[in-house]
Amino acid sequence: MKLKKVMALTMAGAMAATTLTACGSSSSTTETTKAAETTAAAAADTTAAAAADNGSSDAETVLQVAFENSISEPVGQGWEKAQEIIKEKSGGKMAIEIYPDSQLGDKSSLIDSMLLGENVCTLADGAFYADYGVPDFGIVFGPFLFDSWDQVWKLVDSDWYKEQCGKLEEKGLKIIASNWIYGERHTLTNVPVNTVDDLKGLKIRVPSNEIQSKGFDVLGATSTGMALGDVYQALQTKTIDGAENPLATLYGRKLHEVAKYLILDGHVKNFTTWVVSADWFNSLPEEQQTWLLETAEEAGEYNNEVQQAADAEYLQKMKDEGVTVVEPSEEVLAGFKEKAQPFYEMGADFGWSDGLYDTVKKAMGAE
Repeated sequence: MKLKKVMALTMAGAMAATTLTACGSSSSTTETTKAAETTAAAAADTTAAAAADNGSSDAETVLQVAFENSISEPVGQGWEKAQEIIKEKSGGKMAIEIYPDSQLGDKSSLIDSMLLGENVCTLADGAFYADYGVPDFGIVFGPFLFDSWDQVWKLVDSDWYKEQCGKLEEKGLKIIASNWIYGERHTLTNVPVNTVDDLKGLKIRVPSNEIQSKGFDVLGATSTGMALGDVYQALQTKTIDGAENPLATLYGRKLHEVAKYLILDGHVKNFTTWVVSADWFNSLPEEQQTWLLETAEEAGEYNNEVQQAADAEYLQKMKDEGVTVVEPSEEVLAGFKEKAQPFYEMGADFGWSDGLYDTVKKAMGAE
């Protein structure tokens, strides 16, 4: 997508220069022709550089993987690993191009592209899938739902989860992996937060979906939906008072430079999923579908190793760079969990099935 735009600009520049040559006097013809050649060469260099940056190739099938995060974060490293894996599996027939830092737009615009059948992929979660027609999926992003990662993986392996994936595919979106740890989501603010009561009235940035918005509102904060790329400036100008995300993202986006208080509340154990157009996926030969699914799964395992190793490093870096870190006691966390419970009584607001909370708790082994 990006490369096509660069190539179009290259052609436009060359054509414009050629037109000037045809219309100009004979004395300027040579100079104008040289300018056209220089413009074309420079744009060609830019195209080549862009191809090298995102891993573009001449493979017969290409998937453009785009996300709002930095390439230096574990998810970025995971997809760099995926490039190697799929090249080996497919013998070069398939390739992955990587577009970090919102280069192809935000999550919602990428998902809209998928619904048009485009060959793009992004990370998304149950909260977004709830907004795209599978309401029960949203519960996986509820505050303080999981007590351990073991409960997360048990739920992902359950029949209930498979049913939700099937419903999502009927809506046009195909999940290709659900085993990526994005991290425990913590809260970074520009004023101290030591207990759940300290969140009262604070404007906290959340991704733009209903589940995460109401999940933070119920804790006493005022949620503010916003694209990740806009958060740094919003914190800097005090348009918002804080943001929540895993440590890798908070540090990767340098948000700690403009908000100096971090509470390790772990309000969501955020496993993420990678999603593509169902129409695009189903158009692939079965062999290519298998290569892609296996690649996404194996890259997820690599991501998890990187993510777990990086968390301690990110936390120490934030401390070294002046962030005050609060590690809440079990008593304080109990206060957060108690405050969150009314969220699970709002099922009718989200269009949830009757008894969904109990169904999910049973599926993850926490009856």
